[in-house]
Amino acid sequence: MKVVLFCGGYGMRMRSGSADDVPKPMAMVGPRPLIWHVMRYYAHFGHTEFILCLGYGAHHIKNFFLNYEETTSNDFVLRGGRTELLSTDIADWTITFAQTGIESPIGERLRRVRQHLDGDEMFLANYADVLTDAPLPEMIDKFARRDAGASMMVVPPQSSFHCVDLAEDGLVGGITAVSDMPLWENGGYFVLRQEVFDHIPENGDLVADGCAQLAKQGRLVAHQHRGFWKPTDTVKERAALDDAYARGDRPWAVWERDKSGVSA
Repeated sequence: MKVVLFCGGYGMRMRSGSADDVPKPMAMVGPRPLIWHVMRYYAHFGHTEFILCLGYGAHHIKNFFLNYEETTSNDFVLRGGRTELLSTDIADWTITFAQTGIESPIGERLRRVRQHLDGDEMFLANYADVLTDAPLPEMIDKFARRDAGASMMVVPPQSSFHCVDLAEDGLVGGITAVSDMPLWENGGYFVLRQEVFDHIPENGDLVADGCAQLAKQGRLVAHQHRGFWKPTDTVKERAALDDAYARGDRPWAVWERDKSGVSA
């Protein structure tokens, strides 16, 4: 299945105050950017056709792949001054680079790459900035058996804040951690059918428009995931993932775990 990755936003909460225009999916986790980790996840499950919805800082993403260094993450032999790779990351990937606008909402970005989907009944989509160990084949299989237009992975609330129950007189009736409330968040991993395009207007949004309309019609399903899931909306969150990678604690790297039996 083709994988549409939304990687054209500004990522303002990831800005460090510099004038650099590196888009959020190019923020580094270990020796590779976020988008690489997301793509390796999909490729591990056999989905190696990618459509990148570019916008802000597109040249960074293009240059990364045009000048890709396989030796950064693969073993190799240097013989007679020539490099002989023992394995590769992206040799079997097909990547379409599509400029979808600087200011475009995600729904509009999806609309602008529809022609690259070749009319496929089902396809995958992702924000390109969230890492997970979710069982993708299970997610796809469950959706394929359902009569629905879209599937959204949902996760428990990640906030460490507390909600306060107030009476009219200002007395606190109770305090509940957000993570303990019966709520679910959009996890950013989608399985979609062409039907979703019927509900996204020009300059519309995938979730607020497309998914919301499907939900009203009873045609949106959720895949609940309680395992590893980490966003990178802020510099702090990206740094935490980078530190975890350095410690060898990277449960999202399913391509390593399934090869050795444990996450490397």
